[in-house]
Amino acid sequence: MSKAFRLKLQDWGLLAALVALVAALSLLPLGRLLFEALAPGGTPSIATFEKVFSNPVTWRATGHSLEISIGGTILATAIGVVVALLVGLGDIRCRNAFVFCFVLPLMIAPQVTALAWLQVAGPSSPLLRAIGLAPAIGTPNPLYSREGIILLLGIEYAPLVFLTLRAGLRRLPRELIEAALAAGARKGRVLRTVVLPLMTPPLVAGIALTFVSCVGNFGIPAFLGIPGGYIALPTLIYQRLSGLGPAALAEVSGLSVLAGLIAVAGILLQNYMLGRRDYRITGNSLSAAPFELGRWRLPVEAMLWGYLSLVLVVPFASLLAISLVPIFGVPLTWASASIENYVYVLIDYPVSHRAFRNSLLLAASAAAIIVAVSAPLGYYLAWRGSRALKVLNLSAEMPYALPGIVFAIALILVFLKPIPVLNLSIYNTVWIIFVAYLGRFLVLGLRPVISGYHQIDRSLEEAASALGAGVLRRMRTIMFPLVAHAAAAGALLVFLMAFSELTLSALLWSSGAETLGTVMFSFQQSGGVNYASAIAVVTILVTLVLMLSTLLLGQRLPKGVLPWQD
Repeated sequence: MSKAFRLKLQDWGLLAALVALVAALSLLPLGRLLFEALAPGGTPSIATFEKVFSNPVTWRATGHSLEISIGGTILATAIGVVVALLVGLGDIRCRNAFVFCFVLPLMIAPQVTALAWLQVAGPSSPLLRAIGLAPAIGTPNPLYSREGIILLLGIEYAPLVFLTLRAGLRRLPRELIEAALAAGARKGRVLRTVVLPLMTPPLVAGIALTFVSCVGNFGIPAFLGIPGGYIALPTLIYQRLSGLGPAALAEVSGLSVLAGLIAVAGILLQNYMLGRRDYRITGNSLSAAPFELGRWRLPVEAMLWGYLSLVLVVPFASLLAISLVPIFGVPLTWASASIENYVYVLIDYPVSHRAFRNSLLLAASAAAIIVAVSAPLGYYLAWRGSRALKVLNLSAEMPYALPGIVFAIALILVFLKPIPVLNLSIYNTVWIIFVAYLGRFLVLGLRPVISGYHQIDRSLEEAASALGAGVLRRMRTIMFPLVAHAAAAGALLVFLMAFSELTLSALLWSSGAETLGTVMFSFQQSGGVNYASAIAVVTILVTLVLMLSTLLLGQRLPKGVLPWQD
């Protein structure tokens, strides 16, 4: 066997292994879900869909999902567009610090956001008590409602619209704006007739991402909707599976397909809207110069930082106050303040102690494995473009694009029985959560690596290939060192998303395989709000420290790798 043939065989072998891994993590579970919905028990039948669609609860939950998803998307779009235009086009000061803080809600787990806001608006709210506006004890929390869910979804996903629109504003050619201003157009008219029409693609993309994210959000509808009797599709799936167990798999498969179809409809609508017009810009130039706000700069900055104080400082302060009192409802004073809740959840209570360990190991292990897979996979997707690889790229994105609850049900169907040949069962173990994290968050580690490959010169790799170095050797000695910083950023994103994740683990956890998200959810549902708040504070601090640590990487990261990176 010639050396050239061995090197080519090695190249194809690595690619085949990557294809098999992506198929196992994405196509196999989703295909199994669709098969169960169309052929429950292996026999083709529409009985599952008949049962699901004939149940009025299904349509009520579907209507609720559409209500909160559309409402949350509208609110997030309104906030994201206004902030993106002010930050992207205005000459505000401390821009980088503001962007970092504005993106923070997107990095915090939805259930943490929900728990924090519940402490702001309820009868025991430290803030409302301090100013004498707290509702009477026993009054239902106003956030236990459709409007409360929409409010928090809008706050949670406004950064998505902001990030996509801000990325488009960076590519806006300077000469178009300067020409309009030179022709005598006022800034408002330039914004209306030049900027906004050209920003249609990123705006539509941001709206679609937000809608899909709202459809699949479990934490906020679970924390606010279940106590208020407002059930959406993700919480209905959770309740069906929790109440009936594996016997309800056929029904929840049909519900999952329905949730997936709603998400796909949002993506298809995005493609349809973008296909109606040509939004391409010919030529290339410097980014648009910022508009001078003049005497309006200080009021605009005050408004922006005031918004951040409202959505970040106030909820976190309320959450911290609840976590420091011994019993829920006791006012926080120097005499009542205590760290007993932290001692209990971090040390004394074995379940939460185990959950911290599980979440830390799962998130760190998933981040490490995804980096190891993303380096070679990103190489093929970035530098070996073909139709087949585009399909592979789409397959890697599917578990993240679809609602997480759908992917969780798909994995249950795959691993409910022991793995063939190996006769190994990972159902009801921590390993099924690990596999879920690998499939769900692979794209988060892959995107930064692909960006890194696109921004480096291929000459070193081509020279090594010409000298006879195999793909594994080139990967180890040349390519991975060049994209190492991008891979580290991707690993950090994976860790942040997985550390306090709830959507997947809510359906996949079992005794001994608890995660931070499930323990926090259990505490909140059973009335242990003080303990849930203590866990939430710890997760926020971990998130903040990890995000701040990325500043040490400085200019070594490719542009756009991290959401809060300028």
